[in-house]
Amino acid sequence: MSDSSVPAAPPPATRSSSWAAILGAGPAGLMAAEALAAQGCRAVVFDRMPSVARKFLMAGRGGLNLTHSEPLPAFLGRYGVAEPVLAPAIRAFPPEAMIAWCEALGQPVFTGSSGRVFPRAMKASPLLRAWLARLAASGVEIRPRHDWQGFGDDGALRFASPAGQVLERPGTVVLALGGASWPRLGADGGWAALLPGARLSPFRPANCGFRIAWSPLFRDRHAGTPLKRIALEFGGRIVPGEAMVTRDGLEGGAVYALSAPLRDAIDRDGEAVLRLDLRPDLSDQEITRRLDQPRRGQSLSGFLRKALGLPPVAIGLVQEALHGGATQAELPSLVKTMPLRLSAPQGLDRAISTAGGLELDQLGPDFMFRNHPGLFACGEMLDWEAPTGGYLLQACFATGRAAGLAAAAWLRQQPAQQPG
Repeated sequence: MSDSSVPAAPPPATRSSSWAAILGAGPAGLMAAEALAAQGCRAVVFDRMPSVARKFLMAGRGGLNLTHSEPLPAFLGRYGVAEPVLAPAIRAFPPEAMIAWCEALGQPVFTGSSGRVFPRAMKASPLLRAWLARLAASGVEIRPRHDWQGFGDDGALRFASPAGQVLERPGTVVLALGGASWPRLGADGGWAALLPGARLSPFRPANCGFRIAWSPLFRDRHAGTPLKRIALEFGGRIVPGEAMVTRDGLEGGAVYALSAPLRDAIDRDGEAVLRLDLRPDLSDQEITRRLDQPRRGQSLSGFLRKALGLPPVAIGLVQEALHGGATQAELPSLVKTMPLRLSAPQGLDRAISTAGGLELDQLGPDFMFRNHPGLFACGEMLDWEAPTGGYLLQACFATGRAAGLAAAAWLRQQPAQQPG
């Protein structure tokens, strides 16, 4: 589908070339505003929520993972097919720049044993407060409770606000409207209907948990219990880490790392079989040796606990498999390669991020719509995905900055007009 029906920037007769509108007050939008202000441009951020950066604050509750310390070539490879589009923006604002930016706001960082980088405060709120203060000092205006309703016939931005309908005619527009995960925090993907001619890949959950049909007994006993020091395998890739049993499946860091191929396999085949290693620190031979020891009247639960040191949730998984038809002779393989049948990913309302969004080939290297000069897009609303580990925020910040700088350059090139 052609994107010819997406309105261009407002025509010169109604454009005021003196300012830029940024739609969306998440990390990408706020970074675009900061970049515009740093170039001497007036920047106004509009957001439909009562307060800004709600998903950013939610991400910080468990420790705000800003970026990752791995070498840049490996870092860029985490973006898969989107790497060629995202790489220039990230090279221009790499992890080292993200760290310097954070520390300039009075928030020192540290690098964990996994290579992930966090603020020492381990939450987002102090960083956001300092950032908002700096944005205000630079002249950035933030207007909450402004719900974008699309473009008017003359290209004006239409907003529903507490004061009623508002029309704005900026010189340039940066869209930073977010993906569709955790919609109660603000971004719900509804903006797709406001760009009717644009090509979008369907939103799908990314970095998400998956549904498993646990028995009622296992579910009631173990939902909410972590699986620690395990490893998961799918498609030849092994991921050590932790996971969490939920009432209807499995989630957690090790699951999220495999979520993209698992999701795609379910889309293709209707299900995916994830392999769970309950004792990755022990070899197959050692597991077999220990399980060949006499039980001496012990129950299976007691035997697995003493022979292998398995916690109750792991023993429950073994028993779940036995009740599902596995045999006692398969105990060693159940411990090392237990099959877990995943029927579906969890929904967008529980996914950490989204795949899908605005298809990247509609944008130039400066993140401006190819057919609509003066209209830019950035952040999670674009069609890319990455694993957790700092890659999500890094790309949101970097593309927001790139779009903001490009919007400032475009704005400076326009002939001055009086505000409409």
